[in-house]
Amino acid sequence: MEQVLGREYCFFGESQMKMPDFSVKTLYFCPMMNDKDRALKIAELLLQVKAIKLQPNDPFTWASGWNSPIYCDNRITLSHPNVRTHIRQSLVELINEKFGTPDLIVGVATGAIAIGALIAQEMGLPFVYVRSAAKGHGRKNLIEGYYEKGQKAVVIEDLISTGGSSLKAVESLRESGIEVKGLAAIFTYGFGESQARFNKAECACATLTDYTTLLEKALDSNYIKKDNLHLLREWSRAPSKWLKS
Repeated sequence: MEQVLGREYCFFGESQMKMPDFSVKTLYFCPMMNDKDRALKIAELLLQVKAIKLQPNDPFTWASGWNSPIYCDNRITLSHPNVRTHIRQSLVELINEKFGTPDLIVGVATGAIAIGALIAQEMGLPFVYVRSAAKGHGRKNLIEGYYEKGQKAVVIEDLISTGGSSLKAVESLRESGIEVKGLAAIFTYGFGESQARFNKAECACATLTDYTTLLEKALDSNYIKKDNLHLLREWSRAPSKWLKS
């Protein structure tokens, strides 16, 4: 896995970029951006609509029991049309750059179902989503939607934390005969644990923005004070131990 400008990109083998063989007329919300500008802009939007909150002096408690100065809920972006459009188009751009055009877009339930469907619509591609567990009735599906074995897919996530749920979805797809070209996400905390897991699973991963870039934008926009930086960076190095005696 490579660290490029603080963002998480991990690639295995070579991936050739392919342009779509269809024509879709779209009024774009923003011009093409380089990786750094794109990451800063996404971080700005996430803070602006409060999809991400930073509270180093009044930390959150995650379901895992971890203390955390950050809380991320990217589903909030769906309620803001301009932000939703910007993220959708940025993810399409990222997918074309890093993976080329797949046969299938896959969302991970539940946070990435909506954004995944929007991306599939933008690219003119089929869409399915992966449940965290097989449905307990009916056809007992784990993967919802129509797909064929041998199809090449890009998986969409709203957020990468430890990488466990993301890679569980990747494993389910592979077991069903789908070739996973890679995973694209809006945001990652950049934990070493998640990087190691993606490496072990040999799954390429790219994100629009990350925790390091978020702190940079938050400081630049006076969302946080410089005095908070040490505490915020300390959390990212050992999140499970932060503020625990």
